[in-house]
Amino acid sequence: MEQVVIKPLGMDEWDLATALIWRVFLRCNAPDLEQEGIESFLNFISDEHLKMFCRLEEFEMLGAYLGHRLVGAAMLRQKTHISLLFVDTTYQKKGIGRAFIRYFTALTKQRGGGSLTVNATPFAQQFYYRMGFQDAGPMEVKEGVRYYPMILSFGAVLT
Repeated sequence: MEQVVIKPLGMDEWDLATALIWRVFLRCNAPDLEQEGIESFLNFISDEHLKMFCRLEEFEMLGAYLGHRLVGAAMLRQKTHISLLFVDTTYQKKGIGRAFIRYFTALTKQRGGGSLTVNATPFAQQFYYRMGFQDAGPMEVKEGVRYYPMILSFGAVLT
C-alpha cells in the first residue's frame, strides 16, 4: 500500500470529508444506536457552527490521503481533543488511524501539550486502547450517543 499522507483540509474539501464520515458512521456506529443517537450525530456533522469553528481555525479538520483519494478524516478540537476520526471501511486496519494518532501526537507535543483526549465510541474503543489511550472516566451517553472518555498521556508507547 502506498504511503498515507495526513494534511489539513480546506473548506472546499468539507463536503467530501463529512460525506466520508457519515458513510463510515452509518456502517460502523449507527447499528449500535437508537434513532436519537443517529440524528444527533448527523446534526453535529451538519451544524454550520462546526464548519465556522474550522473556518476560524478553532478546530482543525485533517484528511488522510492515499494518492489523490481521501480515505480518512479527523478533527482536532481545542488543540488536544480528537473528534470525528473516521477511516473509509475499505482502508481500516491498514495503519491510517495510527497515522492520525501519530500526527496529532507530534502536533500536540510541538505546541507544548502533554496529552490527547477522545470520546471513543464502543466501535473505536479497542483501537484507542491499542494506541495507548487509557480510560479517563466511565461510559457516558449524550443525546443518544454512547462514548468512553479516554486520554493518551505522552510517553505512552504506540504499538
